[in-house]
Amino acid sequence: MIKSYDVIIIGAGSVGVPIAMALSANKVKTLVIDKLPSVGQDNNKKAIGGLRATHSDKSKILVGLRSLEIFSSWYEMYGDDIQWMQNGYSFPAYTEDIALQLKNTMEIQHSYGLDISWITPEDYNELVPGINNNELIGSTYSPKDGSASPLLAINAFYRKSLENGCSYKFKECVHEINIMDGNMITIKTDKGEYTAEKVINAAGSYASEIGRLTGFELPVQPDNHEAGISEPVARFFGPMVVDIRPYRKSANFYFYQNFEGQVVFCLTPDPPILGIDNESTSEFLPLIAKRMTSVYPRLSNLKVRRTWRGQYPMTPDGFPIVGESKDNPNIIAAVGFCGQGVMLGPGIGEILSRLVTGEMSDLDKEILAGFSPYRDFNSSELLK
Repeated sequence: MIKSYDVIIIGAGSVGVPIAMALSANKVKTLVIDKLPSVGQDNNKKAIGGLRATHSDKSKILVGLRSLEIFSSWYEMYGDDIQWMQNGYSFPAYTEDIALQLKNTMEIQHSYGLDISWITPEDYNELVPGINNNELIGSTYSPKDGSASPLLAINAFYRKSLENGCSYKFKECVHEINIMDGNMITIKTDKGEYTAEKVINAAGSYASEIGRLTGFELPVQPDNHEAGISEPVARFFGPMVVDIRPYRKSANFYFYQNFEGQVVFCLTPDPPILGIDNESTSEFLPLIAKRMTSVYPRLSNLKVRRTWRGQYPMTPDGFPIVGESKDNPNIIAAVGFCGQGVMLGPGIGEILSRLVTGEMSDLDKEILAGFSPYRDFNSSELLK
C-alpha cells in the first residue's frame, strides 16, 4: 500500500528539517526523504555555526531575525543545549570604499529593525583585542547575532519534529516525481513509493536535479568552500570577524571563537570552484592563514586541528529561491541558500508552514516575493 502524506520534503538538511518541524507543529502530515543515513549529513555538518540577521536585504534580514529568536530561545523553551552564544558579528573596514558600503547598508538594516552600529577602531579593539588597527577605519557591530552548533541544532529540530509526528525515510534516493490526476504527487524512490498533496524541494546542492524531476527549473549551482578549526583555547575575542576585502584567490574570509573556545574559519574562493568536491586541498590553509594573521596577529600561534570542504548552493544573485512553481503551486522550492541555510532555515520553515496551511500574512508574502523563483536575478546580496 502506498503511504500518503500532506507534504513530502526532499532533503533532511539545514532547511528541510526546520520546515518539517514547523509543518508537523501545525498538524500537517509530513514525510522527509533523504539519501543519506540521518539528518544533517551533507552540508549542515560542514557549516561553521555563524548565525546572523546582518544582511543587506529586507527578506533576509527579517527571516534572519526570526531565526535568531528561535535559536536564542531554544534552550529556555525546550531544554536542549545547542551551544547558542550571542557573540555578535562584525565587518571591519580597511578601505574607504568598504566603509562607505557598510555604512550605506546600515541604513537598510536599521530600517528593518536590526541592532547594528558603527564603532571606532578603539572600540573595536575592545571587542577583538589586538586586532590590526593599521588603516582600520572602523567596523559594524551587531551584538545580537551569534552562533550555535549546527549538529546539535539540527538534531534538536529533528527530535522536535518527531515529537510532532513527522516521519523520515533515510537512505532513499528519489528517482521519479509524477503529478497524478487531481494534482496528487507521487514520489518514487529506490525503496518505495509515496504520495502527497505538496512536495517541497529542500535538496541543497542537488536542488537543480530534483527540480528537473518536476519540471521546475532552478538556477542553483554548488560551489566549494573550505573551512578549518583550531584547538580550544581560553576565550580572547568576541564577535565573528568578516573581512570582505578581496585578496589573492579569495573574495572574503571570516572567523570566530565558538562555544568550546575553538577558532573556526572559512574563506570564499575567487574565482568560485564549481561543482561538488569534498576533498580538502593543500592550498587552503596557507592562503587563509596569511589573511587571518595579517588581520589578527594573535591567531598566529593557534594549532589547527583539521580542515574540511563543503558546498554553498549558490544562486546568480546570492539570495535564496523560495516559492511555488507557476506550473503547479503544489511544487515548492526552498533552495539556493548560498551557505546560509543554517541561519535562515528556522525562519523559512515557519513561513512555508503558513504557506502550506493558507495562513500567510502580508509580511510573509512580501518576504517570499524577495525570494521568488521568477525574479530577474539581477540584484546582488552585498553581504553574502
